[in-house]
Parts: sequence; structure tokens; C-alpha cells
Amino acid sequence: MGKKRIVKKAGGSINKGLRSRSLSNAPKRKMLTGALYVHATYNNTKVLLADTEGNTVMWSSSGSLGFAGAKKGTPFAAAKVAELVAEKAQMMGVKSVAAIIKGVGAGRESALRAFAGKGIDITSISDQTPVPFNGPRQRRPRRV
Repeated sequence: MGKKRIVKKAGGSINKGLRSRSLSNAPKRKMLTGALYVHATYNNTKVLLADTEGNTVMWSSSGSLGFAGAKKGTPFAAAKVAELVAEKAQMMGVKSVAAIIKGVGAGRESALRAFAGKGIDITSISDQTPVPFNGPRQRRPRRV
């Protein structure tokens, strides 16, 4: 029969090593305002902080934090990504951001809530989700 084995599963939690590593390399430059881009798809959530000219300063995604598979697209993963970017932004001295959201994933709102919860003001929210004009090619007409 032998000994019983107990297998512990890591259930959707954030990888501590990846989080501390991404917090350690925060940019040294200082800025007060910026633009926050949230790209929420069904499979992943990416959060990007840019300066007022649109140059990327820092970014993170739920995949880079250690979430894998279907857990990457969850609101919890999006909140953790936004919290990480907000902590880095606070190190730089960011006080307010304008949020631009793209995509239809589950992490749209939770990423914004988590970012605002860290004490950074969100001055405006704009939705730039691409919408097709006429969609995919239509079906052929039915022959009767």
C-alpha cells in the first residue's frame, strides 16, 4: 500500500518572486501625470503606464505575474496587475492618470478599481475598444 501522498495545488495565486522582481526595477525618472492603458482580452490583461507624450514608462500583464491558463483573464488577476503598476507609479511620484481602456475582457473594471484604490487620481476614462464597421464576410446566398 505505501505512504499516502498529499499534493498541494497552487490555486490561482500570484507568484511572489515574479512580483518582487518586477517591483525592484521601477524607473528612476519622476513624473506627475500620465496615461494608463488597460488592454483586457478574454485570455489576458495588460496594463501600461505612459507619460503625457505617449512614451511607455512601465507595463505589466497577468501572465508576467505568474498567472497561467484561464486564470490570466480573471478580474482578480487584472486587479493584481493594476496594483503592481500603481505601486511602481507611486515610487515615481505619479499623482493623476487618464485611463484608456481597450478590449472586452473581464478585467476591464477591476483593473481600474484596483489602480484607483492605491491613491492615484483617475482624471478621465475613455473606451477605445475597436468596433468593426461591417464585420466578417457574409454568408453566400442560399440556392433553392
